[in-house]
Amino acid sequence: MKKKVLVTGATGFTGGHLAEELKARNYEVIALSLPNQDKTKLEKLGINVVIGDLTKKDTLLKAVEGVDTVYHIAAIFREQDVPHQLFFDVNVGGTKNLLEVARDAGVRRFVHCSTVGVQGEIKNPPAVETDPYGPGDYYQQSKVEGEQLALQFFKENEMEGVVFRPVGIYGPGDTRFLKIFKFVHNGKFRMIGNGEVLYHLTFVKDLVRGIILCGEKPEAAGELFTLGGNEYVTLNEYIKALAEVLEVPVPKKRVPLFPVWVAAVACEALCYPLRVKPPLYRRRLDFFTKDRAFDISKAKRLLGYKPQVPLKEGLKITAEWYKENNYL
Repeated sequence: MKKKVLVTGATGFTGGHLAEELKARNYEVIALSLPNQDKTKLEKLGINVVIGDLTKKDTLLKAVEGVDTVYHIAAIFREQDVPHQLFFDVNVGGTKNLLEVARDAGVRRFVHCSTVGVQGEIKNPPAVETDPYGPGDYYQQSKVEGEQLALQFFKENEMEGVVFRPVGIYGPGDTRFLKIFKFVHNGKFRMIGNGEVLYHLTFVKDLVRGIILCGEKPEAAGELFTLGGNEYVTLNEYIKALAEVLEVPVPKKRVPLFPVWVAAVACEALCYPLRVKPPLYRRRLDFFTKDRAFDISKAKRLLGYKPQVPLKEGLKITAEWYKENNYL
């Protein structure tokens, strides 16, 4: 018999790729979706969509019926303009609701998606899973609490549970990284600072293979894994690679960090009291100032995780997808 699995967040980027790959591997895939989300692609793939809301526990009961493994990908992300409390309602409260109905339904394994953002700025890169938490905003704090909740729940309920933290996910279907592609493509990119911070990405197909290993491998139970690409580079190297795959000149113009940081502080001071989103704020500068590099050796050792797509190849595939869909 086919194993039945539930994927939350299947109408999104990562969850959609995961649901598609599980279906291709002959799993019976159930997808949890809010009523207003686009379910067309899932339905075309023959994936059974169940309407539910993580914040409403009773709506989740049908989704977990007869399910062997839950892949919990759904979350409220920092890019979404929502009240701060909703991050905690969904990323913590919603996770608790799903864990409880999964336990009561006899689900064998629960795979929970966290984020490397729970570790905040990486002081001594590359970071390992046991390095301390350091959330820097509401989203990251909610993911810390969701991760801790899941790990504690697995222990207290003797459930086969796995937590994974993905590193910067990109690939066909993603639009979060579109802005940087556009700026490099149209020649408007300006490096702020020296560009020597470390940058780490994960091609979505590689990530999906790692997530499925979290669901399949006996050795994964009770563990926490960072899933990322094989390589991390400096921001300068990343922008150079991006320019090369886009076939445009490598951006040379630079802006000193300090005056931009001062401008960001001023914008925040003026806009926040008026409840207006500032055009420039300090968190936007994190891209240029904070190291993002992670050690994936634990996933390689215990899961047999093997990222197959080099960074430059992944950037090329992504750029082609943007062009085919008239984003660039």
